[in-house]
Amino acid sequence: MQISNSFELFKFLKIEKGYLKELHDPLWWPNSKSFEVVVGTILTQQTKWHKVEKALENLKTNALLDLKSLSNCDAKFLATLIKPSGFYNTKAKRIKLLSINILKDFGNFKTFKNNVNREWLLKQKGLGKESSDSILCYACEREVFVVDNYSAKLLRKFGYNFEEYDELKDWMEDGILSNLEKIYEIYQEEKTINEIFARFHGKIVEYAKEEL
Repeated sequence: MQISNSFELFKFLKIEKGYLKELHDPLWWPNSKSFEVVVGTILTQQTKWHKVEKALENLKTNALLDLKSLSNCDAKFLATLIKPSGFYNTKAKRIKLLSINILKDFGNFKTFKNNVNREWLLKQKGLGKESSDSILCYACEREVFVVDNYSAKLLRKFGYNFEEYDELKDWMEDGILSNLEKIYEIYQEEKTINEIFARFHGKIVEYAKEEL
C-alpha cells in the first residue's frame, strides 16, 4: 500500500484497521486536559505506560498530584513514589522544578493551560519537542500534533524518512488540515482539530504497538 499524505494514513488506521479500538478518553491520553498529563509526560519518558500508571497512582494515594503539593514535596520522597517509572531521581527533580516554574510564571494550572507556549516549555529542563507537544496537545488542548518513535517507524514502513522532528510533525499536520471536510464526513460530525490530532496520534501508537 502507498500513501501520499497523512490523511491517507489516517484513513488506513481508522477505516481499514479500526483504530482506535477502545477510547477511554476524548483525547485518548488518560485524564486529558488535566495537570496529570504534565506529570505523566515526564514520567513516560524512556519507560512503558503501565509503569507510569503505577507511579501516578502512588502520587494520587499521597495526594501529591497538584502543582502546589509537588512544588513543596521533598524530591527524595517524590522519587520513591515514582520509582516504578524508572530514572526516578532525575524525573522527581524535573517534575518538582517544572511545578515550581509553572507556579512562578503562571500562578495556577488554568492560566498555564491557556497561556503557555512551546518556547516556554522547551526552556524547561527535561522537556524536548515531543514532551512539549504532548503537554500542548493533551493537557492544553492546542492544535498541535505529537510525533514520536512510533510515528517515524510507521512512516518508514510506507517509504518515508524524516530527518527532523518538526519536518515529520509538519507533514502529519498538513495532510489533516488539508482534508478536514473529509475527516468530518468520516466521523459524521465536526470535531476540533485538537481532538482529531490527539486521536490520530493515539491510532498510530496503538497500531505500532500491536502490529509493527
